[in-house]
Amino acid sequence: MAPNARRSKIAGIDVIAYPTGVKDVVTLRASLPAGRALGAKGNPAIPTLTGMLLDQGTKAQDKFAIAEKLESVGAAINFRVGTDLLDISARSLKKDAPLVLDLIAEQLRTPAFSAEEFAKAKKQMAGTIKRSLESTDFRAADAFTRAIYPVGHPNRNVAPDDMLAAIESATLDEVQAFHKANYGPAGMTLVLVGDLDLTALNAEISRVFAGWTGGQMPVRAAHSAPATVAGSQDVVMAGKTSVSVVLGQASGLHYSDPDYQALRLATAILGSGFTGRLMANVRDKEGLTYGVGSALQGDTFNDGDWRIAATFAPGLLDKGIASTQRQLKLWYDAGATPKEISARKSNLIGEFKVNLATTGGMAGALLSAVNRGYDVSWLDEFPTRIDALSVEQVNATIKKYLKPESMVLIKAGTFGQDAAPAK
Repeated sequence: MAPNARRSKIAGIDVIAYPTGVKDVVTLRASLPAGRALGAKGNPAIPTLTGMLLDQGTKAQDKFAIAEKLESVGAAINFRVGTDLLDISARSLKKDAPLVLDLIAEQLRTPAFSAEEFAKAKKQMAGTIKRSLESTDFRAADAFTRAIYPVGHPNRNVAPDDMLAAIESATLDEVQAFHKANYGPAGMTLVLVGDLDLTALNAEISRVFAGWTGGQMPVRAAHSAPATVAGSQDVVMAGKTSVSVVLGQASGLHYSDPDYQALRLATAILGSGFTGRLMANVRDKEGLTYGVGSALQGDTFNDGDWRIAATFAPGLLDKGIASTQRQLKLWYDAGATPKEISARKSNLIGEFKVNLATTGGMAGALLSAVNRGYDVSWLDEFPTRIDALSVEQVNATIKKYLKPESMVLIKAGTFGQDAAPAK
């Protein structure tokens, strides 16, 4: 695949174009370092509020005019603020790709930042957080980040009450200053996949982004998270019919680290989907959970974490946690079998290849590869690297990076007799 990708620097932006056999459709994915982590030294709400205002009008036209242009050609543009990045996605017909690029450039470079839309964004962001506070899954995962990551780490969530206070105090001047300091071509990657007229698209990118300056490389954790210290925390929520549980630790790993894929494969054997050990035993065999799984997270730019997430009925909580920990111990002590490792290799490679069959999947894979520090050749290397993992490698990483006795256990929901009856 790598020889088919065209990578170049245009107007300071890392542009990757990948023509495919799909006719008349172009998918765009892009990112630039303007994520939530950049709010750590100031008001933590500002990066998200800035991203929310990008599609609310520009200095040249209001949001209705932009929406009408997109709707008239059946195209769409979406902006999303993540931990490290502002993510941009778009899809259009081939003939309308220049229009989409023009609008994205306009929205990134000259957002209107009107006081009226800013006030609406503050209310919307606060409302989203308040609704999230009713989710047991959110509360467990949110508390988990503060239990395992130190203050200042990009993966540590700001406490909801603190974020609500930050939203309340946020000013439009702060948004404008953040945009000026952090939006620009430096660190931006733009991926185009589909039926591409490369000459025309490159010329359009050069035109619409000409003269744009600024931006920065992604924020990365200054220091890795310290080893996790065993502990537990109950997040008490009234009237819930289920309890969400997160059990895990800081992994110390980045996605690009040499051992990452081996531990990822081992982790998938423990708890990926219905074929993982956790679902097969805790749910299917013992009937103790609505859902349970394990994963590595938060490791694109920073050292991430390893976690098991599960949901239990309050009356089955203790049995469910005990069963989950039993499966964890069996997996940790004995490792995965050669048969499991062979099957999971085929699964990971198959999923990877299937994902590349769509323009959206290909664009996302190219963008992820670059953000993780790889060249586009990673797409060709991935199946070979997975297939080359040995049984010894896979099982060695479990004990090298994980310590079940030091993991943190977070429970969020209604406990004991106070639990609401299941519907």
